[in-house]
Amino acid sequence: MKLLFDENLSPKLPNRLSDLFPDSLHVRDVGMKATIDPIVWDYAFIQ
Repeated sequence: MKLLFDENLSPKLPNRLSDLFPDSLHVRDVGMKATIDPIVWDYAFIQ
């Protein structure tokens, strides 16, 4: 399962959890810092 971590969570999480959730990203990794939740949810849904 691939996850997209919210801005309120540590940007280190994708690397730390890569063995359980490979290819996961933080919103900063996809240029969505300070983006409102509905847009983040839409992005995550499409991915």
